[in-house]
Amino acid sequence: MTLVLVVDDVAALAEQYAYDLQRVGGYETLVAGGGKKALEILSEEAVDCVILDLEMPGVDGFDVLREAKQRKIDVPIIVYTGTGNYDRCAQAIRLGAYSFIDKAEPMERVVREVENASEQRRLQAEVRSLQKQLGDETPLIGSGPAMLELRSTIARVAPIPSPALIVGESGSGKELVARELHRLGPGTSEPFVAINSAALPENLVESELFGHERGAFTGASRTRKGAFEAAGRGTLFLDEVGDLPPAAQAKLLRVLEERKVTRLGANRTVEAPARVVAATHRDLESEVSEGRFRQDLYYRLGVHVLRVPPLRERLSDLPELVDHLILHTCARFGVRPKKLDGDALDRLMAYDWKKNNVRELRNVVERMIIASEGETLTSADVPPEIVDGAPLPTEAKGGGRGGRGGRTFQQLKAEAERQIILAALHRNDWHITRSAEELALADHSSLLKIMRRHGIKRD
Repeated sequence: MTLVLVVDDVAALAEQYAYDLQRVGGYETLVAGGGKKALEILSEEAVDCVILDLEMPGVDGFDVLREAKQRKIDVPIIVYTGTGNYDRCAQAIRLGAYSFIDKAEPMERVVREVENASEQRRLQAEVRSLQKQLGDETPLIGSGPAMLELRSTIARVAPIPSPALIVGESGSGKELVARELHRLGPGTSEPFVAINSAALPENLVESELFGHERGAFTGASRTRKGAFEAAGRGTLFLDEVGDLPPAAQAKLLRVLEERKVTRLGANRTVEAPARVVAATHRDLESEVSEGRFRQDLYYRLGVHVLRVPPLRERLSDLPELVDHLILHTCARFGVRPKKLDGDALDRLMAYDWKKNNVRELRNVVERMIIASEGETLTSADVPPEIVDGAPLPTEAKGGGRGGRGGRTFQQLKAEAERQIILAALHRNDWHITRSAEELALADHSSLLKIMRRHGIKRD
């Protein structure tokens, strides 16, 4: 629920304003009788919006704006005035206020202004999240059978607000799948909040997820909203959920069942409508059988299970991925895009990428671009450990059942055929006739038919 702080030295006016905000907007409200008290509350409470009087004795509204800016308090501030001095309001805008209103404005108008300020704050947070994502992640690229099946599953599951569990190896793109579920789901205009459970200190897990009140534990100097509240009606992505400690697992299960969260040190509950999408590289069934993960939580999270194939199971997507990574990395470094020759591609496709999947490929491409002085990336630019670590042909085909995730013979055959066609096309710079001749096909039309069947086309 949105928490609004009303700051005015006239107590009766501030209390009436807070009451009207509760009545018309359904907000929670706090009241401060001056600028000093307002700054204390902003340092202690998780305030979503401030309505600030400019004309106050002592620490006035301008002082509050300056101090909030200096402390980097990221809360939209709406100034209101009863004097009609709009020059002073314009000065407040220059100091960082979101907007200004007249004290005589109808409360419905004030509520709209609060909603607009809250929406702008949400959008700014989303832009920061997307900017952080750019350069760190690779989109869901690939048109091979494994990725087509995954996209089909995402499209079916995304509109359903039930929890979802994404399983896959490290670096295979589980967060990208979660973002696709969010993008295609009903809460796409709401926040996407990602939490890496494995990266959180055990004593801070519950605070990060559920929030805390001031004084809830040593060091809790101010009230803080947790990830569930931050996600609102959007998506909460719990990466590496298998690493959550038992106490947090029990509380997470309760939140999923009740759709309400209780901050640490609080007595009241807060609505938690966010959709939970969890991910793990662990075998949770084994974790359950060995007592490290709650069975009831496993079933609650796994309403829908999406498996992200490792890169070695979709090597026919590797040329497309490499092209994207080269373009993206060159743009990031401010250099002209480079090309990858056929021999270098063969080297990359011979490697199994089981250490870190697409993330490992991204790092290798970056190293090749830095190491290469020419416009073409050759086999000489491929790092030695990739060349030396290439598996034998029988290993590369994944003869073991476990290494291929139990895929059918037809799926394996289609993937292998697609890899062969793409490798030949790249070796011949996408010259259809030469590629057909190399593959000993009857003519170029035979190759074109195979390409259409596998959805292969040059971007």
